Amino acid sequence: MKAVGVLAVVALGLVTIGMPCSGALAQSRAGADVKIAERPNQVRGDEITEAQREAVGKGLRFLASRQQGNGSFGRGYGGTGGHAGITALGGLAFMSSGSLPGRGEYGQNVGKCLEFILANCQESGLICSDNSNGAMYGHGFSTLFLGEIFGMTGDEDIKERLQKAVRLIERTQNQEGGWRYNPVPFDADISVTITEIMGLRAARDAGIKVDKGVIEMAIKYVRRCQNADGGFNYQASGGGSAFPRSAAGVSSLYYAGIFEGNVLKRGLDYLKQAGAGRGGDGRFGGEMSGFYFYGHYYACQAMFLAGGDYWGSYYPKMRDELISRQNKTAGSWMGEAGDEYATAMALIILQMPNRYLPVFHGKGPGN
Repeated sequence: MKAVGVLAVVALGLVTIGMPCSGALAQSRAGADVKIAERPNQVRGDEITEAQREAVGKGLRFLASRQQGNGSFGRGYGGTGGHAGITALGGLAFMSSGSLPGRGEYGQNVGKCLEFILANCQESGLICSDNSNGAMYGHGFSTLFLGEIFGMTGDEDIKERLQKAVRLIERTQNQEGGWRYNPVPFDADISVTITEIMGLRAARDAGIKVDKGVIEMAIKYVRRCQNADGGFNYQASGGGSAFPRSAAGVSSLYYAGIFEGNVLKRGLDYLKQAGAGRGGDGRFGGEMSGFYFYGHYYACQAMFLAGGDYWGSYYPKMRDELISRQNKTAGSWMGEAGDEYATAMALIILQMPNRYLPVFHGKGPGN
């Protein structure tokens, strides 16, 4: 399957947070009187269980066993040499356990992921390991990965490549304020837009300059995608609400610096209602059909950042369901883009209570 089938199809038609909120950005907070949570990200004491620890341990060992010699994951999806986006997600899964390049139980694995990502940084700034359609998915995840590592290590070897990756995102934003599959400013959809906003967020908090106007335009685009029911369209032109793309929409608002307001609350309430039951496939958030891991990757972040009852009612159910769906022998999960992708996503979700990644800390510097 080409890259568009990895993270473009995975995106369905459908990580320190908080851009500075001043000037036009602050004025974009409609209904800012609506407060979402008193103490988002508060440690509850019931998040991590023995079953969760065991599942995470097995999952990390499986993922480490599947890493290729060149450091990559996603072999077969990004050509024969691996896929940048899936490699970045694998690296983030290891980092969520507390490892960094050369540090921690999986420090060597993170370092190998970093080597692969850096080897696929092009002069244009694009981070891509193959020439397939859908390159901006991998670029967004890879920029997030580099931003998190640079922010925690200050490695100057990463800085120049991260700056170029940010500049590419800025210059490929389309006139609506979003991004789509390829690094050209033509059309946009919310599933690609969230990956670029996350990459910019991580880079900005690592000390890389990000154009505030780009973020302001992105906020306008995401808000145009919202429907009356609080959910989000795949594109601003319409398409109807669905759980996965709505999770991406809510997360986009958080990463762009929106932490309160009616727009955000309606999105969170939509997610809470849409994800409450099970669909015909028996899965929590069952309406997601083929986009289970993608949808919950963003829903978990949105609920974590909202805190309070949003997080308290969501995470235990999601945690226990993921544990029940793990291949207990292999330690893996199987999902829409293969077991390496699904396992990385599941591990990021399950380890969110660790609070090791700056991208999951909530409000970042300047807020």
